[in-house]
Amino acid sequence: MNFLRGVMGGQQSSGVQPSGAETIQKLCDRVASSTLLEDRRDAVRALKSLSKKYRLEVGTQAMDHLLNVLQTDRSDSEIIGYALDTLYNIVSNDTEEAEENQQVQADDLGVQFTEMFMKQETVTLLLSVLEEFDFHVRWPGVKLLTTLLKQQGPQVQQIVLVCPMGVSRLMDLLDDSREVIRNDGLLLLQQLTKGNAAIQKIVAFENAFERLLDIITEEGNSDGGIVVEDCLILLQNLLKYNNSNQNFFKEGSYIQRMKPWFEVGDDNSGWSAQKVTNLHLMLQLVRVLVSPMNPPGATSSCQKVMYQCGLLQQLCIILMATGVPADILTETINTVSEVIRGSQINQDYFASVNAPSNPPRPAIVVLLMSMVNERQPFVLRCAVLYCFQCFLYKNQKGQAEIVATLLPSTIDATSLSAGQLLCGGLFSTDSLSNWCAAVALAHALLENSTQKEQLLRVQLATSIGNPPVSLLQQCTNILSQGSKVQTRVGLLMLLCTWLSSCPIAVTHFLHNAANVPFLTAQISENLGEEEQLVQGLCALLLGICIYYNDNSLENNTKEKLKQLIEKRLGKEIFIEKLSFINKHECYSKAAQKPQPTFSNPDHMMFDHEFTKLVKELEAVIIKAVYKSSEEDKKEEEVKKSLEQHDNIISHYKNVIREQDTQLEELKQSVSSLQAKNEQLQTTVSQQLAQIQQHKDQYNVLKVQLGKDNQHHNAHNSSAQVNGFQPEEVSRLKEEIEELKKQQDLLKGELSEKNTLIQNLSSQAGSQTEQATGGSEQVSELQKEIETLRSQLYVQSSEINRLQTERMELLQKIEANATAAAPGDHAPQAKNIELEEKVASLLRELNSTKEELKSVSEERASLKQELDSVRSTAAILQDEKLKLTQEVSESKKEQDDLLILLADQDQKILSLKNKLKELGEQVEDEDDLESGDAADEDDLDDDDGREDDM
Repeated sequence: MNFLRGVMGGQQSSGVQPSGAETIQKLCDRVASSTLLEDRRDAVRALKSLSKKYRLEVGTQAMDHLLNVLQTDRSDSEIIGYALDTLYNIVSNDTEEAEENQQVQADDLGVQFTEMFMKQETVTLLLSVLEEFDFHVRWPGVKLLTTLLKQQGPQVQQIVLVCPMGVSRLMDLLDDSREVIRNDGLLLLQQLTKGNAAIQKIVAFENAFERLLDIITEEGNSDGGIVVEDCLILLQNLLKYNNSNQNFFKEGSYIQRMKPWFEVGDDNSGWSAQKVTNLHLMLQLVRVLVSPMNPPGATSSCQKVMYQCGLLQQLCIILMATGVPADILTETINTVSEVIRGSQINQDYFASVNAPSNPPRPAIVVLLMSMVNERQPFVLRCAVLYCFQCFLYKNQKGQAEIVATLLPSTIDATSLSAGQLLCGGLFSTDSLSNWCAAVALAHALLENSTQKEQLLRVQLATSIGNPPVSLLQQCTNILSQGSKVQTRVGLLMLLCTWLSSCPIAVTHFLHNAANVPFLTAQISENLGEEEQLVQGLCALLLGICIYYNDNSLENNTKEKLKQLIEKRLGKEIFIEKLSFINKHECYSKAAQKPQPTFSNPDHMMFDHEFTKLVKELEAVIIKAVYKSSEEDKKEEEVKKSLEQHDNIISHYKNVIREQDTQLEELKQSVSSLQAKNEQLQTTVSQQLAQIQQHKDQYNVLKVQLGKDNQHHNAHNSSAQVNGFQPEEVSRLKEEIEELKKQQDLLKGELSEKNTLIQNLSSQAGSQTEQATGGSEQVSELQKEIETLRSQLYVQSSEINRLQTERMELLQKIEANATAAAPGDHAPQAKNIELEEKVASLLRELNSTKEELKSVSEERASLKQELDSVRSTAAILQDEKLKLTQEVSESKKEQDDLLILLADQDQKILSLKNKLKELGEQVEDEDDLESGDAADEDDLDDDDGREDDM
């Protein structure tokens, strides 16, 4: 800057005023040649101050030097910031001049300098500069890149896309704590994501949805400022026409986070302009997710989520609230329309919504009141019509409810219904109400023959004293009165929709003798351009009367109507009049999308669904008009033969369906029997395991009993000798005698117990043999069951083969019915052969059913046998438990007797020893030993018998 002052001051002192170009040239030389960083910084600062006034000179002379500064002086953030500000002033079109020619010149300069900047391939360098955290570097860098995207968007997008981590660096701007940089980063990302699906996907997967929704929440949702608006615009860029991002948004549960946006307070007065803008963008974002232009599967899944999370309910609250601005109310109606379009659960919920009035009225009725009210805004009436169309789209239940409000049996005189409002609008003096009501009523009949027939019952009271007339007749009466073009177009669209695919309605229409002459008169007249559309629709209606005519009226058969066209009009003129429809400008505009969008009411001529109907009917009507009577007869014969074939095929289809049902039932019964069989096998195996376990426990008890007997015998062999006095000898003898008696008694009881144990052992053995026999019988039953299972598998394979043959036969019958021609007897003979083959297959199926029945009976008998075996095994188990308890009790009693015997023997020995000491005669020791040995032999015999058990 000192250098600049020196240059300017020296020149001023000499009295010569330097030009801007000279000053800029000297500054550029200073930037290029100065070795001191401070001098270069001052020169760049001076260029920045001159860049707005001398934009052209700075851009042409200093751009290369500024770009060189960005490369070489990265360490100094101040000079980098000055350079970025200067470059921004050069390429930006934001000028303060007010004159138009100067603005155009500035725009051209901005484009030229941007191209020069792009040629230098410095966008990558600019992206690297944005990594600097310094505010004076990052902020001008963000503004410069945003301006480049505005000027050369596609080129900059491609450079950012191929730059490593290019998008990630820009996404980091959303996390900057400085709001200015974050907000300008939002503007940059808006420009970056415009029209580039690849960048949109990368930004979405860089967690953009989470960050943007967090910012919207922090800023106060719809009550936030312009930052919320910028976030919503960026979200629209990411989601609109990008099915991948829409699916990612739905799968990430971000739709649920949209519900708080629409939680408006009770006081709806005083909405700020920013809040209206924010809420308008929020509603548009919802419509992006459920647009009819999206794939049907993606739209339906988003509609389901919006109902489950309560978003639809919140929108309906806004819809019925008071004090909501008109444009927000209109956009809310359009949003609700697309949320419920084609979704049965959403349509049912919308039908249940009531307005907060006294008494409560359905929301549909309230909306229709606005549609037929000519004082309401035009865009609001169009939105209500679109909502009603979406409510009835693929909704036969809703169509039936609307038509039912017109029928005499369901009309409620005390309340206003949707049908009454539609009739009132259909015959009012306002042509727009006529058109809207006719289109709305036509949507209640789309692809629904039942409601077309039901609507024929509707009777209208035209005036007091006159008999009621049908709705169909009243529509034709209004047509003949020559009302406005818009009214007649709406009524003709209603009649064409009503009569198409409904021969009964055609008969009712032709029954009025004045209708056909009126149509031919309208078609034959040479009228202006506005009337040509009415003529085309009259030709379409007359063609429908020909194509869907069932020839029930003798005076208006297909042939007579075609002769009338040929004599009164000429086929070529009729076709020419018919082609007026799709050549009309309003027709092509209405065919683009379902929502009725018109610049003014006079342009409302066609409905989107009606354009589809015209496209379907035009070709078939032209073909029907050019057909001769012989071709019609042949076609009738073909139709009759096809109907006969269809009846035969439908009959066989019903038979096959019944057989398929029976086969499915048999398969289910077989599978259930197999499952029961497996359960029985499992139960038997468990019973066998329990029996074996009880056997093992019994053997263990036997071994333990033998060891206890040996232990007692060893204990009895021990004896002790003690001395007694002579006066005790007599007493001891008496005691010995008593003890001998007791010993004899105990031995008797012991022998009885041994006998009882032997009997119980023999019974347990017999029970074990019976259980073993039962297990063998169970194994035999298992083998028989396995044999039956193999037979059932063979039978099921045979059933599958027969079913496959029936399906092939059905296909052959259908192909034969399609390929059959009138007078061709070969297909009939082939049908007879096929019928015989079907009969043979039916006989095979009956035999198979009988075999399956016999197999089922055998399985039932085997099941009974298996149940008896199970019961026998259970009885044996109970008896075995009882025997085991008795053996254990006997063992305890035997142990007690052995203990008593041992005590008696010990007392006897001690008494004998005392007698010997007193000099009394006692038995010799050999006798005692022999006696003891005999006792031991007896005990050994007892132990052997117990072991045998």
